[in-house]
This record gives sequence, C-alpha cells and structure tokens, in this order.
Amino acid sequence: MTFIDTHAHIYDEKYEADRITDGQPVGTRDDMLHRAFSEGISEIWMPNCATETIAGMMDLATQYPDRCRPMMGLHPTYVNETVDTELATVEQQLSAHDFMAIGEIGLDFYWDMTHVPQQFMAFDTQLRWASARNLFVSLHTRSGNDRNAMMEAADLMEKLALPNLRGIFHCFVGTLDEARRAIDMGFLLGIGGVATYKNGGLDKVIPHIGLDHLVLETDAPYLAPVPFRGKRNEPAYLRYIAGRLAELTDTSVDEVARITTQNALRVKSQDVNVRK
Repeated sequence: MTFIDTHAHIYDEKYEADRITDGQPVGTRDDMLHRAFSEGISEIWMPNCATETIAGMMDLATQYPDRCRPMMGLHPTYVNETVDTELATVEQQLSAHDFMAIGEIGLDFYWDMTHVPQQFMAFDTQLRWASARNLFVSLHTRSGNDRNAMMEAADLMEKLALPNLRGIFHCFVGTLDEARRAIDMGFLLGIGGVATYKNGGLDKVIPHIGLDHLVLETDAPYLAPVPFRGKRNEPAYLRYIAGRLAELTDTSVDEVARITTQNALRVKSQDVNVRK
C-alpha cells in the first residue's frame, strides 16, 4: 500500500532543528522523511511559495529525486509590490529546470486584501504558463472578507478557457456545489487534515462525490489531522487522512490509497479529462 502526499512544505524551517516542538521529539528533517517513507509515502509533492523557498525545496529535490518532487510558482500570500520580480524568478526557474507543476498559485482573501489586483495578475500569468507548458496547477483558494476565492478562481479559469488546464484545488474545504463545479472543470480535490476535524464540513461533501476525484495531502507542517491537531504536521500522518476518507466512503484504507494514488499519477502524467 502506497500513498502520494500531493502537497507538503517539507522544506519549511519547522523541520530544520533536531529538537522538541509542541512536546514532540521531532528529530531531523531526514528523520521526518524516513518516517514518511516507512509509512508507505512513495512521493511528496512540494509546492513553492516565493523566491525565498526555492533553495530549500530544490535541495530536497536533489537529495530525493524520485521521492520529493518540486513545483514552481508564486503563492498568493507572497504577492506584494515585488510581484514583477517574483514572477520573473518563477519564469526563469521554469526555463531552467523541469518541474512537475505550477504551484501553489491562486487567490487568498483571508489575510490581506491590499494586493488583490496583483494576485489576480499573478494568477492569470501563471495559469497561462501552465497551459503553454502543459503542466498541471496546484491551486490555493482561501476565502475571506465576504469573498469566495474558489469561485472567483473558477470564474477566471472559465473566462480564460485555456487549453490543457488541469490540476488540484489544494486544501479543499468547500461545499458540495463547489466540489461539483471543480470536478466539472476537470480538477481534482486535495483532501487533508480538515477531513478529520469534527466541524470540518467535509463529511457532508465526500460521501456524495466518492474517491474518483480526490487526492491526499497533508499541507505539512500545517493542518495536522486528528489526533495531532495543533501540532506540527508531517507526511507520515497521511494515513490518518486516508483512514477518515475510508470511513466517509465506506471502503478500506487500501482502496483509498489505490484510487487516490491513481488519481495523482493521472494528473501528473496528463492523462486526465481536461478542457480542449
């Protein structure tokens, strides 16, 4: 039984020290990765955030070329007055290296609305790059301030109608109608630790859509699943998310692993039903 963690920031500084964090003896970053591999995590997909995260991400991709797979993109919460410089760096990296995807990109209305116009520009630009390079996208859509980031992202993508556009709505926590809209667009839904939360809301969505449109993710070091909620997350905890999906879909963890891994490999290999 193998799993793919389709979204994890394992280059994050929270993994740098051999220390105790939140009462946990966490060990080194290599310890964390070996725990993941021993739990059957065959691949960990790493979304980029900004220029400052590239070096650490690429170091891991070099150390574990078949396991730790890098993406390239500008995260919406890192969009500010330096957006042109950041996008130029993303474009340079895309030309210099082979990346599996463009991500994570999208819209974030939760923290700060100051640079929303620049977020839309960066999102539009990176969607076009993904289409031109036939790469899938990892989408960050966090709502707030009475604006629905997922729906506005979907509106933009439908307006652009770019060929080959496909990908994953990372950290999906939306409604059933939002899930169906994403699926109708040919996108997968990234399901993480929120699925294990009592009031996470995904228990009202996942039973109605099944496993065929889902992939697993941890978003480590964030959003640790129960029973580790509030602590530092890591890819080894993916099994707890798979266990919750097995409960919600009335199937086995083995079946969750098989189908979600198959879904992840399809989006990576371009064998998906995308809009032409």
